[in-house]
Amino acid sequence: MKKLRCIIVDDEPIARKILQEFVEQVPFLEPAGQFENALKAEAFVQYNKVDIMLLDIEMPKRSGLDYLKGPSIKPLVILTTAFPQYALEGYELDIIDYLLKPVAFSRFLKAVQKAKEYTDLRDATAPPTLPSWIFVRSDKRIEKIELKDILYIESLGNYVNIYTDQKKILAYLTLKGLEGQLPALEFMKVHQSFLVNCARIDAIEGNTIRMKDKTLPVSRNYRDALMQMVEQRLLKR
Repeated sequence: MKKLRCIIVDDEPIARKILQEFVEQVPFLEPAGQFENALKAEAFVQYNKVDIMLLDIEMPKRSGLDYLKGPSIKPLVILTTAFPQYALEGYELDIIDYLLKPVAFSRFLKAVQKAKEYTDLRDATAPPTLPSWIFVRSDKRIEKIELKDILYIESLGNYVNIYTDQKKILAYLTLKGLEGQLPALEFMKVHQSFLVNCARIDAIEGNTIRMKDKTLPVSRNYRDALMQMVEQRLLKR
């Protein structure tokens, strides 16, 4: 049986303990971590596989709804909260379900079962895993591009410029469409107009990124996610 990796995000230790016990009782769930705030959970999700997030709303530093509105990677989210007034806004942000505290196990089971059914359907219709290269239409030819060679991609409305080590390729694609087809853990949006290959970043200074001889801007909306990625790789004393 495929297990779904599940994390718990709640600033209340008792709430985390109860949900952890619930997760451990469900055969198709695998506990993957507990976090007292959304910032720590977001950093974890960037570099670890997570299928389901049990997310509280009212938390210090960053609320659950603020996390949902951000640009970062998101697993399937089940909100767990004592505040029913947030239900509508939660569903508008594409959550799977909404659990009111205190959460009964029967209601919890119904919510995670819904997440499992969604995952099963998604996996059954998912396209094959993206290889290490892509093809794009450029002018009157089709170009093959190795993902590792891509430095960054620049939006030009209905077109994009794909910058590699050797050349610039103009392709009839949108940045949003291309972003959804590239590996999320390798390529990150840092600005409304720029998608970068994280492995090719040479330096970050203030609100700019340096990649070879090019300096790119980092907008405020994407800076937090970028710095959380950096924090995961930052060597410490």
